Amino acid sequence: MSDDSRPSPPAGLSTARTAAVIPAAGRGVRLGPGAPKALRALGGTPMLIHAIRAMAASRAVSLVVVVAPPDGAAEVKSLLDAHALPERTDFLVVPGGQSRQESVKLGLDALPPGHDIVLVHDAARPLVPVDTVDAVIEAVRDGAPAVVPALPLADTVKQVEPAGTPGEPEPVVATPERALLRAVQTPQGFDRATLVRAHETVTGEVTDDAGMVEQLGLTVVAVPGHEEAFKVTRPLDLVLAEAVLARRRLYDGF
Repeated sequence: MSDDSRPSPPAGLSTARTAAVIPAAGRGVRLGPGAPKALRALGGTPMLIHAIRAMAASRAVSLVVVVAPPDGAAEVKSLLDAHALPERTDFLVVPGGQSRQESVKLGLDALPPGHDIVLVHDAARPLVPVDTVDAVIEAVRDGAPAVVPALPLADTVKQVEPAGTPGEPEPVVATPERALLRAVQTPQGFDRATLVRAHETVTGEVTDDAGMVEQLGLTVVAVPGHEEAFKVTRPLDLVLAEAVLARRRLYDGF
């Protein structure tokens, strides 16, 4: 897109302050029994702390709001107090709801005035590089109401007719064109007013906040994601995350 054809950013958005909301109220049952997923250790440090540091690594992020389990806000606050976090970033812990959508809404409600760009980031993506965070923020500053980091798919994808019983064969009904598909990551970035409106008007079940903005009829744009921004969902993901962290510590002094 040429400079002449780019939409003009909303007034003041080019220099707007950015806040990150991290919903961390889920239990993550696919990782197995134990602590909630966000509190599982990665390299000896809870994944949530890694995710908070990843957001705070961006100099554009001045506030991180952590949405804790409904009865676990005090525990999460103590966790933050026990770990070194950047002094130039403010941190706030609020209790969450019964769903991710509700928890993000509660995090949004807790934002003070003056933060007109909002990132929503999965606590289960602890290793997202700061360049990805900055790319999302920059795209919002350039005028996009909603931005997602995304990767091209490596595998062929099949659309199926879901089986009535889990584990049974499923008929394939279509093969989407892989070049047109992307695997979406976080942080997702938004003009604050747009995200607030989405949470106030979209009531159906959604898998991400960008999908809510799509239902408003607004354009969501994708920027390049990163392979290390994967979601830690299963035990094998945790093994991979440990390997990535060990490589960073060895070669990058992370």
